[in-house]
Amino acid sequence: MKATIAGLHHVTAIAGDPQRNLDFYVGVLGMRLVKRTVNFDDPSTYHFYFGDAVGSPATIFTFFPWPGARAGRRGKGEIEATAFSIPAASLDYWQNRLTENGIHSERAATRFGDEVLRFADPDGMTLELITSPLTEGVQPWAESRVPVEHSLRGFHSVTAALEGYERTAKLLTETFGYQLIEEVGNRFRFLAADENGPGKIIDLLCMPDGHRAESGAGSVHHIAFRARDDAEQRAWREEIAALGFNVSPVMDRTYFHSIYFREPGGVLFEIATDPPGFALDESPEELGLNLRLPPQYERARAQIEASLQPIVVPEKDGK
Repeated sequence: MKATIAGLHHVTAIAGDPQRNLDFYVGVLGMRLVKRTVNFDDPSTYHFYFGDAVGSPATIFTFFPWPGARAGRRGKGEIEATAFSIPAASLDYWQNRLTENGIHSERAATRFGDEVLRFADPDGMTLELITSPLTEGVQPWAESRVPVEHSLRGFHSVTAALEGYERTAKLLTETFGYQLIEEVGNRFRFLAADENGPGKIIDLLCMPDGHRAESGAGSVHHIAFRARDDAEQRAWREEIAALGFNVSPVMDRTYFHSIYFREPGGVLFEIATDPPGFALDESPEELGLNLRLPPQYERARAQIEASLQPIVVPEKDGK
């Protein structure tokens, strides 16, 4: 049987101020900071990983926060919106919570039978909360400011804005094993072959008249799909290269291994391994408490720490 992609692994975006980024994703959305490290290509800036209690695949939203970064511009060739699943009875809770924290939100038209709450993060990135049945594979964080019964349940979906959708759809269906399950207007919904767990949906939004996106604060840098292990990832690399895509070598990101390529619509795709995971270098209880550096940067720890902006992680007893 041909291997198929199990769904999303993580989403990585660009932010501006690191403290503001922490205050929003931990303090308002109630996600756990499961790892604080640095950008492996630019150790003068942080790399934050937010997720559920243990950083399960398909719950992980990561950020490169560059203080003073210019704002990105939304458009085609980029992820237009990132959506999280929430329990069906939690929509009112979240709309009230966002309002209490000074964040404007709006209930969008029902999408494929699901209720959608849209809003923007402090850098202007579009986020959505979508009501959906509870799934396995998510471990709510008990120390969150958000009660467990209302907590985010991992990714629901991502929406890619593209000039045309056919070539990207072909990659998803013929190579990754996704299925086109619904369409309305210029939105096409694809579901991973393994339907269990979070992060199984990708929507393609056809925008032939839209302008090209410009990367910057408030934009998604790339999305990552899951590979079960290194052997499966190597097989994916061979298959994608055989299709004519330029695929990176395997890169060691400490907590997973990665390969990268651009899909036909211009979005940067990554395939990341599930192991070794975020408990590799600290216990589950200590996740996110200390700055972790890859081995090649340990010698420069004092210099790196001095260059990074001091941060304070919001605690549970806040609003």
